[in-house]
Amino acid sequence: MNMPPPVPPPSGLVIRLIACAAGMVVANIYYAQPLIALIGPDIGLPAAWQGSVVMLTQLGYGFGMIGLVSLADIVENRRLVLVSLACLCVALLGSALASSAVVFLAMAFVVGVFATATQVLVPLASHLSAERDRGRVVGTVMGGLIGGIMLARPFSSILAAHAGWHAVFVVSCGMMLVLMVALARKLPRRQPVHDGLTYAHILGSLGGLLAHTPLLRRRAFYQGAAFAAFNMFWTAVPLLLAGPSFRLGQTGIALFALAGAGGALAAPVAGRLADRGLTDRATTGAMLMIAGAFAATGLALAWQSLLLLALAAIVLDAGVQTNQVVSMRAIYMLRPEVRGRLNALFMTIVFLSGAAGSVSAAALFHGAGWADVAVAGGGLAMVALARQIIAGETFRR
Repeated sequence: MNMPPPVPPPSGLVIRLIACAAGMVVANIYYAQPLIALIGPDIGLPAAWQGSVVMLTQLGYGFGMIGLVSLADIVENRRLVLVSLACLCVALLGSALASSAVVFLAMAFVVGVFATATQVLVPLASHLSAERDRGRVVGTVMGGLIGGIMLARPFSSILAAHAGWHAVFVVSCGMMLVLMVALARKLPRRQPVHDGLTYAHILGSLGGLLAHTPLLRRRAFYQGAAFAAFNMFWTAVPLLLAGPSFRLGQTGIALFALAGAGGALAAPVAGRLADRGLTDRATTGAMLMIAGAFAATGLALAWQSLLLLALAAIVLDAGVQTNQVVSMRAIYMLRPEVRGRLNALFMTIVFLSGAAGSVSAAALFHGAGWADVAVAGGGLAMVALARQIIAGETFRR
């Protein structure tokens, strides 16, 4: 077996570029969410079907996690990222030019598929880093990713308000082209050692990996609960802000979403905790932060305090981000030769859990109001904490 030549550790500039790229790419699956009411009438999409835009983007992302990200274990990683970005550019341009619902919905699915390039970048950064720095590096990249998620909705809302919804996809296409050039010049190559594995074998091995990797299952459970709570909050909070308690308009809601981006600052700290062997303690603290944040939202509503609600959003996002970073670092330490598949399985479970949280949040809010959302979100964090206690991981180094 021919081993690839060792790749020198990436510079701080390369890590920051990967972090920016992760955020810019993943943002594409969130741009359309606040624009559905604008897009629907223009493309002839009936109101009853407007939710299908978000659904198809999410389905595409889930498909890409299994079908595309798993290729990172057999395909040269830089090439995989660049080809994915090229396809993403085509889909974004197609979205901007779409004049019919069928074309736009098809492009929404394709955008979701190739936005998973961000999940090739995260383990690539881990591969390129020294073991002692892996948590810090993953934390930095995940900080960029969560920042992209949090900034995507306000960015698209504000841009669409001034230049129309088509401009959002045109501008994003332009940003992806610039990003392709930067990554082509600066991103190191990484050729996986795969002993002749085929794509069919890669896909066929996923079930066995999940069944025989208990750490992966536990970490996916913890983060799945956390991300479901995260999506419950950010799906329902615009409804709360627009309601009689706060009466914010679209711009005000977009600006509130910027508060959540502050949680991205927790990522580098979480990475350093993981590098010091404090993974389990960090998860315990993260779940307590999430539960406490949801409890604080009840006080914010009772006092009609927008400031307290914003602080709760920051703490919630910091907790979710902390557990994400330490969980990914733990998984990346297992088996480097299957890291792409481990990441694909982990993120697929987390993403599907988040989608379930989004769907349930709207039903809970319209059923009994914010109280049910807060109880459910905080309850998910406590269930994850209980699972951690049962596993004996609560305060273990």
